[in-house]
Amino acid sequence: MHLLHALFLGVIQGITEFLPISSSAHLILARAFFGWDGDLFGLPFDVATHLGTLAAVVAYFRADVVAMVRAVPRMARVSTWFTVRAPSRDLSSDSRDRAAELARLIVIGTLPIVVIGGLWADAIEGSLRSPLVCGVTLAGGAFLFFLVERVSRQQRSEGALTAVDALLFGIAQSTALVPGVSRSGATIVMGMMLGLSRASAARFGFLLGIPAILAAAAKEGLVLVGEPLPPGEVTVFVIGIASSAVVGYITVAYFMRFLGGHRLDAFAWYRLALAAAVALWMLQL
Repeated sequence: MHLLHALFLGVIQGITEFLPISSSAHLILARAFFGWDGDLFGLPFDVATHLGTLAAVVAYFRADVVAMVRAVPRMARVSTWFTVRAPSRDLSSDSRDRAAELARLIVIGTLPIVVIGGLWADAIEGSLRSPLVCGVTLAGGAFLFFLVERVSRQQRSEGALTAVDALLFGIAQSTALVPGVSRSGATIVMGMMLGLSRASAARFGFLLGIPAILAAAAKEGLVLVGEPLPPGEVTVFVIGIASSAVVGYITVAYFMRFLGGHRLDAFAWYRLALAAAVALWMLQL
């Protein structure tokens, strides 16, 4: 039975990690609704399934990832690291410079999650992983979706992003430490507020999430090194990782196409419906 639970949760993670509906909220709510083993399917399992979705996003954006890795030696020469302006020269003539500029912004955008996560991640994970918190943040995010769709101009290109923009993206990503916020939802909203299109905001947000997810997985992995999993639990984790990776790749491919011609309203309504379901469920406890 645990293997079926792992498969189910891996599929949920693969779908919800990239859609702006919060994977952490869905995993927490699924365990609460069905009363599944919180020790086996707790935070370490969440991090394991995040490894699956990390593999999915790296595979989907593999050309960008490879280009950025190769461009690392050029990063310092592209532009001043913390300039508040976009690059003054046209980078379109050299794909290596474009990749180096993108890598620089990803590094800068990762700083907030390093600081905020390092200081408060344990406190957040220990006190806010509850259905009540998920219900409140799901509803709050829905109203932000409705708002940004009506005020965003979506006139800037991704090439116009600055170090300040990257830091703002990073701060938005950090709010997703709170269950129910959604990493993709927070970064898409921030990108649209900065004038990017939905697809451009999602692309930068997904790339920005790669080092954050990797760091979280590494942190939890160090804990598990000293406490090896029993053989049965290893199988559970492998199934969770594999299912989240396969479903995650399919989901991110679909979602990027979806954002080209659709608003976020459908996800806002879904979040409100789920928040209402959580409220009704809690009233019956």
